Amino acid sequence: MLSLATMGTRITIENLVKVFGSGSTAATAVDDLSLTIEPGELFFLLGPSGCGKTTLLRMIAGFIDPTKGTIAFDGNDVTHAPPNKRNTGMVFQSYALWPHMTVAQNVAFGLNVRKVPNPEKDQRVIEALTAVQMEKYAQRKPNQLSGGQQQRVALARALVIKPDVLLLDEPLSNLDAKLRNDLRLQIRKICKDSGITTVYVTHDQKEALSMADRVALLRDGQIMQIGTPRELYRAPKTRFVAEFLGETNLIEAKPSEVTPDRVQFEVEAGSFNATPQANMEYLSNGEQNLLSIRPEAIRLRRPEDGNTLPGKLLETTYLGETAQHLVEIKGCPPIKIAEMNPYSPSSAVHPEPGDSVWVEFQPGDIVPVDRR
Repeated sequence: MLSLATMGTRITIENLVKVFGSGSTAATAVDDLSLTIEPGELFFLLGPSGCGKTTLLRMIAGFIDPTKGTIAFDGNDVTHAPPNKRNTGMVFQSYALWPHMTVAQNVAFGLNVRKVPNPEKDQRVIEALTAVQMEKYAQRKPNQLSGGQQQRVALARALVIKPDVLLLDEPLSNLDAKLRNDLRLQIRKICKDSGITTVYVTHDQKEALSMADRVALLRDGQIMQIGTPRELYRAPKTRFVAEFLGETNLIEAKPSEVTPDRVQFEVEAGSFNATPQANMEYLSNGEQNLLSIRPEAIRLRRPEDGNTLPGKLLETTYLGETAQHLVEIKGCPPIKIAEMNPYSPSSAVHPEPGDSVWVEFQPGDIVPVDRR
């Protein structure tokens, strides 16, 4: 049986720049960007609208020529090579299926262009449709499929040509929330099983966190941080990264004592200890520091539990498996707390809005961040 699996391709991007327009109307979409994507990696380009992620993807595909810089696949310069010379597979947001063709004919389109012999072509189409669990729909037309099914056909069409690089441009953005959740793990499994180096563009933080091997978070055409989902979420380097990747609390605090093992911070309401695991280079002794603390790293506690600050519960929003608390602490912005399994017998406290409470910070989850 033929296999869709490949060895994966290393993508090397160096000092890439893309400027649209000229003179007073010039706009820089990608600004001196360099990165390496490893063979077989599922790599995400994440960021808000207009950050340059789709422009970067289209330069990798060969649809847009860079203004400066280089793109190489396994050391071979493809910077100015046309798309048909790069052996990339592309999955678009809009599916882009031929409405008059069956599912099987859509998937076979790229093989027909490459003049693959019929027996091999038929086998590869069946294998690609099986990989995306669409083999039973081979003779249907696109208008007989749901949005999720159409997107899986589009993925099969990209995989069947055995591309060196698979490129996905917001492939789930047209689907409803439940379908997006269902397809995330399916797409990740398909990409990892194939071994194909995959570059995936999205503005959806949950997509990136749940699917990626690594993520590059972009803003204004520049990479703000690259790392695993866990690294970016648990150790954001800047205010922008901390705020973009989910909820966080940003607190201004001054170190009053710094030792190799811990840092004691002071705020108007009192002091608390931290054992930062990252970003110590952003720690300024004796000056106000900006700290990022995720809501799930904070607990409501009794005063004797230690490392706590006094506050007042402003409101609680019950969400079933979690409760979101908002607490007022003197000298700090309102503190957001995410409590798992609220109101269970094991929960430490069950306050009501208006009650005095004590807030505990998990020392290892207090992260100094740059103010950018």
